[in-house]
Amino acid sequence: MRISSATLTAALSSVASASLQVVPGGTWTTPDGEHLQAHGAGFIEVNGTYYMIGEDKSGGHSFTNVNCYSSTDLVQWTYVGALLSQTSSGDLGPNRVVERPKVIYNDKTGKYVLWMHMDSSNYGEARVAVATGDSVCGKYEYIRSFQPLGRESRDMGLFKDDDGKAYLLTEDRNYGLRIVALSDDYLTPTTDVFSWRLEGGNRVEAPAMVKLGDTYFLFASMMTGWDPNDNQYTTSKSLGSGWSEWKKFADQGTNTYNSQTTYILKTSESSAIYMGDRWVKDNLMASTYVWLPLSISGTSVSMKNFVSWVPTSNFASWQNPPAETSYEAEAATYGGKARNIDCSGCSGKVAAGYIGGPDNGSVTFTGIRSDIDGLTTIRIKFLNGDSSPRYANVRVNGDAGRKIAFLTARGDPASSTLHAQLKKGSDNTIVIEGINGGWGPDVDRLMVPVQ
Repeated sequence: MRISSATLTAALSSVASASLQVVPGGTWTTPDGEHLQAHGAGFIEVNGTYYMIGEDKSGGHSFTNVNCYSSTDLVQWTYVGALLSQTSSGDLGPNRVVERPKVIYNDKTGKYVLWMHMDSSNYGEARVAVATGDSVCGKYEYIRSFQPLGRESRDMGLFKDDDGKAYLLTEDRNYGLRIVALSDDYLTPTTDVFSWRLEGGNRVEAPAMVKLGDTYFLFASMMTGWDPNDNQYTTSKSLGSGWSEWKKFADQGTNTYNSQTTYILKTSESSAIYMGDRWVKDNLMASTYVWLPLSISGTSVSMKNFVSWVPTSNFASWQNPPAETSYEAEAATYGGKARNIDCSGCSGKVAAGYIGGPDNGSVTFTGIRSDIDGLTTIRIKFLNGDSSPRYANVRVNGDAGRKIAFLTARGDPASSTLHAQLKKGSDNTIVIEGINGGWGPDVDRLMVPVQ
């Protein structure tokens, strides 16, 4: 995939001025009021719009859909549709596993080509599968599943080079991680280009590749199942030889900030953004997304963790989150039967509980300051006492509100993102209330950017 720097700059210039933020590991609500369901995702840009294509885990571990979302700013994502959905039988039938879907465009055939890991519920088949579509986010025609060049394939990725040639990145337990060339139509593996037959604790999976200038960067995780680890990378000037020793790029011992590589998005010839999954193995639909700018100097890569960051025309240029003002829920105004509850992980050891429910509990924050008139990302810090998803209607400055999801995930407390129009000054009001008698989140505080 090639991204025009002019397109990227134009698309993101408004984002910077509006304080829209990426919140690594937060609950990411889309306009339909649900947490974004595109796990193990791949990304592709078409005419200035970005498409995220990933696994729908709303039905649990088994295949439900390969979902597609669109965005022009990489922060606000809208559900467009499913490329593939569960069928009554066959590869896409009940109790099947479809993981790590990736799409690239074939300039010769005019087709979008989707590759994915295809498997049985016990991971006994270890196959890839391929499908094609006439539009990036439309319905795809499923073609077949198979073992590439007769070998197992588990975690996989896809890479399109500058010359239009495409490659499957595939891992199996016998031959390690492999780079496999694809046919001109991108539908068939042809030859092995390179492989890492690594032993013991040095074996890697979850591959993702990007080319910056004349250097290939390949990222991957160690093999620890759903649990995170310190992911690594290697570089080379050639796909077929000269690969460097594997090195870690996030802070040692952080387990890549509790995430696993899924994709590396190129933003210029010298910068890229890391896209990872923070898996919640006992509740996969609640898994979140850890996206962070990479710092790249020559062939050296490093990555720092941020609670949030603001995309600009150069993602890697942001080293710190915007300053924020904190508004504690226990200092806000309660409605209905909302009241203080003990919360050892919250600031002040207290949260606003019993929001929603049969007594219509609510919490109203007033006097919220904004330095701009415009769209701003507000982090709602919460820490629910159960593992079920909760929802709230959040009203800003008297509007009708929007449905926001709050999923129990890693975080102490967790964050859910609200994108809302604020007025310049200190006369903004935010109300968090239940929906249709359901329970809302236990709210710790609001974090509002200071411009």
